[in-house]
Amino acid sequence: MKNKKSCCQTKAELMKENSELLEENNGLTKQNNNLQEKVKTLQDEVDSLWAMMDEITKSDIENFSHLLEELKSDVLSRTLMITKNVAKA
Repeated sequence: MKNKKSCCQTKAELMKENSELLEENNGLTKQNNNLQEKVKTLQDEVDSLWAMMDEITKSDIENFSHLLEELKSDVLSRTLMITKNVAKA
Protein backbone atom coordinates (compact mmCIF):
# COMPACT_ATOMS: atom_id res chain seq x y z
CA MET A 1 0.00 0.00 0.00
CA LYS A 2 1.32 3.45 -0.91
CA ASN A 3 1.88 6.08 1.76
CA LYS A 4 1.04 9.00 -0.48
CA LYS A 5 -1.79 8.45 -2.88
CA SER A 6 -2.43 10.37 -5.98
CA CYS A 7 -5.84 11.93 -6.08
CA CYS A 8 -6.20 10.79 -9.63
CA GLN A 9 -5.88 7.00 -9.39
CA THR A 10 -7.28 5.08 -12.26
CA LYS A 11 -10.00 2.51 -11.89
CA ALA A 12 -7.48 -0.24 -12.67
CA GLU A 13 -5.15 0.99 -9.90
CA LEU A 14 -8.01 1.11 -7.43
CA MET A 15 -9.13 -2.40 -8.41
CA LYS A 16 -5.57 -3.69 -8.01
CA GLU A 17 -5.23 -2.04 -4.59
CA ASN A 18 -8.63 -3.43 -3.57
CA SER A 19 -7.56 -6.91 -4.68
CA GLU A 20 -4.32 -6.66 -2.69
CA LEU A 21 -6.21 -5.54 0.39
CA LEU A 22 -8.65 -8.43 0.02
CA GLU A 23 -5.77 -10.90 -0.22
CA GLU A 24 -4.15 -9.38 2.86
CA ASN A 25 -7.48 -9.56 4.69
CA ASN A 26 -7.92 -13.22 3.73
CA GLY A 27 -4.42 -14.02 4.95
CA LEU A 28 -5.05 -12.26 8.25
CA THR A 29 -8.40 -14.04 8.63
CA LYS A 30 -6.70 -17.42 8.16
CA GLN A 31 -3.99 -16.44 10.63
CA ASN A 32 -6.65 -15.37 13.14
CA ASN A 33 -8.50 -18.68 12.72
CA ASN A 34 -5.27 -20.62 13.28
CA LEU A 35 -4.51 -18.63 16.41
CA GLN A 36 -8.03 -19.23 17.73
CA GLU A 37 -7.53 -22.98 17.27
CA LYS A 38 -4.22 -22.79 19.13
CA VAL A 39 -5.92 -20.90 21.95
CA LYS A 40 -8.57 -23.64 22.22
CA THR A 41 -5.89 -26.32 22.30
CA LEU A 42 -3.87 -24.48 24.94
CA GLN A 43 -7.00 -23.86 27.02
CA ASP A 44 -7.73 -27.60 26.95
CA GLU A 45 -4.18 -28.28 28.13
CA VAL A 46 -4.51 -25.72 30.93
CA ASP A 47 -7.80 -27.26 32.06
CA SER A 48 -6.19 -30.70 32.03
CA LEU A 49 -3.22 -29.48 34.07
CA TRP A 50 -5.53 -27.88 36.65
CA ALA A 51 -7.46 -31.14 36.94
CA MET A 52 -4.18 -32.98 37.50
CA MET A 53 -3.15 -30.43 40.14
CA ASP A 54 -6.48 -30.93 41.92
CA GLU A 55 -5.93 -34.70 41.97
CA ILE A 56 -2.36 -34.29 43.26
CA THR A 57 -3.53 -31.91 45.98
CA LYS A 58 -6.27 -34.32 47.04
CA SER A 59 -3.77 -37.18 47.11
CA ASP A 60 -1.26 -35.12 49.10
CA ILE A 61 -3.89 -34.21 51.67
CA GLU A 62 -4.77 -37.89 52.12
CA ASN A 63 -1.11 -38.92 52.38
CA PHE A 64 -0.11 -36.18 54.77
CA SER A 65 -3.15 -36.62 57.00
CA HIS A 66 -2.17 -40.29 57.38
CA LEU A 67 1.37 -39.24 58.34
CA LEU A 68 -0.02 -36.66 60.75
CA GLU A 69 -2.12 -39.33 62.47
CA GLU A 70 0.98 -41.54 62.84
CA LEU A 71 2.96 -38.62 64.25
CA LYS A 72 0.15 -37.79 66.66
CA SER A 73 0.00 -41.34 68.00
CA ASP A 74 3.81 -41.45 68.28
CA VAL A 75 3.87 -38.21 70.28
CA LEU A 76 1.06 -39.50 72.49
CA SER A 77 2.87 -42.78 73.22
CA ARG A 78 6.14 -40.93 73.98
CA THR A 79 4.26 -38.63 76.34
CA LEU A 80 2.82 -41.64 78.16
CA MET A 81 6.27 -43.25 78.40
CA ILE A 82 7.74 -40.10 79.95
CA THR A 83 4.87 -39.87 82.41
CA LYS A 84 5.43 -43.52 83.53
CA ASN A 85 9.17 -43.00 84.02
CA VAL A 86 8.68 -39.87 86.12
CA ALA A 87 6.05 -41.58 88.24
CA LYS A 88 8.42 -44.51 89.02
CA ALA A 89 11.22 -42.20 90.07
